[in-house]
Parts: sequence; structure tokens; C-alpha cells
Amino acid sequence: LPDTAQEKPKEGEVVAVGPGKYDDEGKQMPLTLKTGDRVLFSSYAGTEVKNENDDEEFLIMAENDVLAVIS
Repeated sequence: LPDTAQEKPKEGEVVAVGPGKYDDEGKQMPLTLKTGDRVLFSSYAGTEVKNENDDEEFLIMAENDVLAVIS
């Protein structure tokens, strides 16, 4: 595909993380991401939510939607 037709990843900062998800055996799997990490993700990843108090927008996504962590 030509460069103009390819999807460009977006960049963001992790502002919060949950405790992790559970595997098929019921064991909690720890997350590798932490608050403050800079990450790349596809433009279609996650769900957008808006904070009604200060009109700030956030993106909620699973850790496996992250393409890369930027140093």
C-alpha cells in the first residue's frame, strides 16, 4: 500500500492503569504498562470517554491495543 493509504499510529500518555485481567484459570495477570508511559496505538483502538467536569477526553483501551512504548 502507498504511504498515504496506510494508517498512522497515534501517541499518548498512560494516566492510569487497572489491576490487570484474569486468565482462564482465574489468576490475575499483571500489567506491563505503568502510569506515565508514552505509548503508540492505532487510531481505532479503545473507547473515547469525556470527563464532564472539565471537558477532558480520555481513551480507555486494553493493554494489547498498545503498539509500542516510547522511551
